[in-house]
Amino acid sequence: MPVLTTDAESETGIPKSLSNEPPSETMEEIEHTCPQPRLTLTAPAPFADEISCQCQAPHEKLTIAQARLGTPVDRPVRVYADGIFDLFHSGHARALMQAKTLFPNSYLLVGVCSDDLTHKFKGFTVMNEAERYEALRHCRYVDEVIRDAPWTLTPEFLEKHKIDFVAHDDIPYSSAGSDDVYKHIKEAGMFVPTQRTEGISTSDIITRIVRDYDVYARRNLQRGYTAKELNVSFINEKKYRFQNQVDKMKEKVKTVEERSKEFVNRVEEKSHDLIQKWEEKSREFIGNFLELFGPDGAWKQMFQERSSRMLQALSPKQSPVSSPTRSRSPSRSPSPTFSWLPIKTSPPSSPKAASASISSLSEGDEDEK
Repeated sequence: MPVLTTDAESETGIPKSLSNEPPSETMEEIEHTCPQPRLTLTAPAPFADEISCQCQAPHEKLTIAQARLGTPVDRPVRVYADGIFDLFHSGHARALMQAKTLFPNSYLLVGVCSDDLTHKFKGFTVMNEAERYEALRHCRYVDEVIRDAPWTLTPEFLEKHKIDFVAHDDIPYSSAGSDDVYKHIKEAGMFVPTQRTEGISTSDIITRIVRDYDVYARRNLQRGYTAKELNVSFINEKKYRFQNQVDKMKEKVKTVEERSKEFVNRVEEKSHDLIQKWEEKSREFIGNFLELFGPDGAWKQMFQERSSRMLQALSPKQSPVSSPTRSRSPSRSPSPTFSWLPIKTSPPSSPKAASASISSLSEGDEDEK
């Protein structure tokens, strides 16, 4: 395997770009027929054995500086990332995103180890190899999936798939009798580190399931799985089912309590509205009553007006203050004239009295005549 010059690295371990420096060697202007990165995501990524790189142009090795400077469109930088990818999660996707965006023009190949290799060197998996292959094919950052990837990368494997760089986190991965299975890749200058996502991993997810085993066992029994499928004993099955029944009763009681509280709240709201409306109506009624029958109410004024009208109708009209002097015939001697003095009369106490007074006045007039 040829040894490449290693680029300078930053404080975080990610190589710095040397785009300002001229590349140590120029690439030949030869047309390549390498598979291009996926531009449309309307189909899953292909498998390597279905679409292998059959490019006849010489695959020149690149330095990190050349790759960061940019390559021709027909010659993408072929980046390789491998793993188990059991219970595919956001940490896996983020690592692949970093590998895909290391260079301006990248073609990401992802190797997935088989069940035999994984069980031998790492342990049992939750998902089988076929499920793990399919999970990788549907990741948006993956351009090609390599099934049954080797545990340790060999020069023959790198040459077969024309791999330029290998992307993985920089933590030494001790396995298969080696302190770091990527040691020779790092020495060859083909290793580009990525950052791990803290707080999420396949082991963390499995730990959660093991810790809450009873909860998930009860959950799946309730959803129709059998005790045999869950590998649950007869006694535990009965215990889980009894606990499920108790939880259902608790849920029903809780639902009834919530509904009763809701009903009580509605009754309180309605009673409050009724009391408020009653207070408004009572104030309105009292105000109308006082306006009608109060000391200055309309009823009193109307009564006074009617009383005054009745008194005016029953009381007689007052006599004139003076009466005109009667003219005598010239033959008679003049006699002194007398002015009629007004006679103050008290208002009659009854209609009969009023009629008696009127008749007496008429008789007096007749006597004068």
